[in-house]
Amino acid sequence: MTDLLLRDARLWGRDRRTDVLVKDGRIAALGDSLEAEGAQVEDLDGAVVVPGLVDSHAHVDKTLWGGPWVPRTAGPGLAAAIAYGRDRRAEFGVPNPDFITALLTNMVASGTTHARSHVDIDPGIGIGAVDAVLEGVLRLEGRIDVELVAFPQTGILVSPGTAELLEEALKAGVKSIGGIDPAGFDLDAETHLDLVFALAAQYGAEIDIHLHDGGDLGIREFDLIIERTRALGYAGKVVISHAFALCDADDATRERLIADLAELRIGLTSVAPKKILPLRELDAAGVTMGIGNDGVRDLWSPYGTGDMLQRTQWFARNAGFSRDADIELALEAATFGGARLLKIDGYGLAVGDTADLVAVPGRTPSEAVLEHRPRTLVVKSGRVVARNGSLV
Repeated sequence: MTDLLLRDARLWGRDRRTDVLVKDGRIAALGDSLEAEGAQVEDLDGAVVVPGLVDSHAHVDKTLWGGPWVPRTAGPGLAAAIAYGRDRRAEFGVPNPDFITALLTNMVASGTTHARSHVDIDPGIGIGAVDAVLEGVLRLEGRIDVELVAFPQTGILVSPGTAELLEEALKAGVKSIGGIDPAGFDLDAETHLDLVFALAAQYGAEIDIHLHDGGDLGIREFDLIIERTRALGYAGKVVISHAFALCDADDATRERLIADLAELRIGLTSVAPKKILPLRELDAAGVTMGIGNDGVRDLWSPYGTGDMLQRTQWFARNAGFSRDADIELALEAATFGGARLLKIDGYGLAVGDTADLVAVPGRTPSEAVLEHRPRTLVVKSGRVVARNGSLV
């Protein structure tokens, strides 16, 4: 592998511009006027450099990116959205490796180097979405790593046969298992969670549960997840996605839940909706939170582009963040937070870390987030994979 020398970088966390030398896919040196004979030299002209962006909650199997524009006509509510997506996906050939590849291409060009994608598993589609996503990832030829979650979008208990398919996906090598609103949608929280935790334990899988249920119902589900995580020794292996009930809890309940999450190293993810997780409180307590794009241009939503800096801006705006420190805290969730959730080894900006890097025009990280201009350069494992918003 050819060495790479990045000149004149505003490395996040450093007070002065620096050069970055990359050897064998890792950051080898930081300093002024570095030299490396035979290295590929890239002048960043003062662009901000952050670690590769981490999309910790995606649904790339559902995307229509690069395909037809489909006006959304689903009825209101979660159940209607699920039924709409299930009933119309075949009409548009979803999941489609071409659409998935197109979206992953845009994600890479925007600086995402790692993603966790939930893939639909249900009797109507079997585990075909797993193969479709893996095909899209293969076409990107190492430009992005994508971890899969076997996701029961249509429920487990209310969708007979899904539990067996989840097990089939885990046997096929999927590393994480999901769940969805164990009480509000699947109607039996304890049985749903017992099944998910049992399968996870049997196959050594991580757990990532969609929890849209709010209010007292969602708080009870939080407690049930916490209870099982503690009793079954699953600390550090569970993520709750969306987690809206945390926003609904009174102060004392929220503090109690956050303390439990911190103790058991249960992570959270957000996709920057109107209900914004209390990132400052979570960070202060040591709870890891990641940010994701969720579905992009699919039968659920026409929104999104796959750009994690845009999504970070949405989160910061919806959270009411305006101070640079808070905007950078949101950027932390889209980088280091996601990396911790996905357990990415060697992630960061220090000498010895894997050279997954994104150069963004801007004078500060906050400016880079809020303007999210085309990425000057994207580096994956020491290899330049995108330049000025296009793959190379």
